[in-house]
Amino acid sequence: MEKKNTKVICFTNNKGGSGKSTSCANLGYELSAAGQKVLLVDGDMQLNLSLSFFDEEQVMEFAESGRTLYEAVRGKKDLQDYVAATPYPNLDLIPSSTLMSQIEYELFSMMQRELVLKKCLKNIRQSGTYDYILIDAPPTLGAWVVNVLCASDWIIIPVEASPWGLFGLANMFDFLGELRDMTDAQVMGVLITKVDERKNYYRQTREILGEYETIRVMDTFIHVDSAVEWSQDASKPVGVYKKSTRSALEFKRLAEEVIRYGSGQEEHGTGV
Repeated sequence: MEKKNTKVICFTNNKGGSGKSTSCANLGYELSAAGQKVLLVDGDMQLNLSLSFFDEEQVMEFAESGRTLYEAVRGKKDLQDYVAATPYPNLDLIPSSTLMSQIEYELFSMMQRELVLKKCLKNIRQSGTYDYILIDAPPTLGAWVVNVLCASDWIIIPVEASPWGLFGLANMFDFLGELRDMTDAQVMGVLITKVDERKNYYRQTREILGEYETIRVMDTFIHVDSAVEWSQDASKPVGVYKKSTRSALEFKRLAEEVIRYGSGQEEHGTGV
């Protein structure tokens, strides 16, 4: 069987509450539902990506067993040994731990510390097991996020359609610009989330982003939808919890857009 050309996409934004983990989880599910083999990597100490597929008891069991991203990275281990199957076909997860709060300290004393995650993922990528690896980064701009970016091919930046949604985005792009010599990752696009069309914030967000010629905005955007919160409470993707809901259909369209982008049918984003 021909090996897959594994593509690594990270979700990052230095502002919390942007819908980063929600977008990563639901895109991952919809890609897998479309027949793509997907590995999710929970790189955030808040565990939201892990909790999107497993209940709290199971996530704590992963942590107690040492089968977490933190243990792999601190030991520079092959991540193939830390993969957990989710309840859904074609979709696996490397769970996180609250100990990820210490990862900056762990990286500090390591040689080539910006490349640790990339090396941990090397065998998984070369195996061609997965079509996509999606990494959920924490809302910071430290050494760990540098690791995530250096391990990635593409970057999706979720931005909330709210008065403060764009706060810090300039810092995010300045940070990415400083990494040009360290990574070949490209910005696939800004994903606008939590859209409420009863308010003008979506239009304002589009207009502001439109002023930047080098910033690609994803065609798909994600509305505010209570079904997302209910699905998170049930530790299920919204497409499983209620596949007819508007957000489930939007995440499905987002998966289609990402697949088109990966096949070269969409205009590619800018370099970091």
